[in-house]
Amino acid sequence: MKVSGFTFIRNALKYDYPIVEAIRSILPLCDEVVVAVGNSEDDTLELVRSIDPKVRIIETVWDDSLRTGGRVLAEETDKAFAAIAPDADWAFYIQGDEVIHEKYLDIVRASMKEHLNNQQVDGLLFHYEHFYGSYDYVGTSSSWYRNEIRVIRNNKSIYAYRDAQGFRKGNNEKLRVKRVDAYVYHYGWVKPPEIMQRKQEDFPKLWFDDEWVKQNVEAVSEFNYEKHVKSLGPFRGTHPAVMRERIEASNWKFDFDPSFARKSMKDHLKRLAWILLRWDLNYRNYKLLP
Repeated sequence: MKVSGFTFIRNALKYDYPIVEAIRSILPLCDEVVVAVGNSEDDTLELVRSIDPKVRIIETVWDDSLRTGGRVLAEETDKAFAAIAPDADWAFYIQGDEVIHEKYLDIVRASMKEHLNNQQVDGLLFHYEHFYGSYDYVGTSSSWYRNEIRVIRNNKSIYAYRDAQGFRKGNNEKLRVKRVDAYVYHYGWVKPPEIMQRKQEDFPKLWFDDEWVKQNVEAVSEFNYEKHVKSLGPFRGTHPAVMRERIEASNWKFDFDPSFARKSMKDHLKRLAWILLRWDLNYRNYKLLP
């Protein structure tokens, strides 16, 4: 079984992406990791080059005119996927702010082997933990996506969907997936407040025009995590080993009392639907196989 990893990145240092940790977290499962490194304003290219000999870089130029629905993120994902080894069986996708805990590696490897020859399976579906404000809290509201596809078959009819959160194939067909008992740890909302604010001002430009950004993004020096917080809960597990140095170096404070967390009516209705009727009302960009 041959496995290729793939991802994309741009301005990793400017926006404090844990891209090194993301790539290192999947390296034990991969024969190679293809990284589409976009034209950056910092030393992202040199950073990625320093990671590991199994990392193969393709240099890309982002189309900054694509300001609808984050489409440029899907284009960059597709560039990386197209460049993986043609004889790879599976492709492991990891975004620049996602990390896999080492305790899940054997589980993921076993699942890839189990479904290797079953062509009905297009990919593997992962659970998610979304960290917010600090490494101590995770999102608990329904606005956080619970699952996504992160391992796909090396089938070139598969492509990144919308803003590259997930995938589809052929003529807009959802992928058929098997659930794997493993989590992706998403750290996109854990950054120094000044860097988080910079990201909040710049990244909406991938989705909206300048006027929308001007009207909807507050221009301040630091992002106020407390002001924007939704429902959170304490994280009671351990972080991946590759994240240890980054976590120890964090130098800002975010305190939150989970007892004050208030879930929306939508959250309560979704929870009741699941408890009483086993209806999952969350958005699904996939077909879950039994």
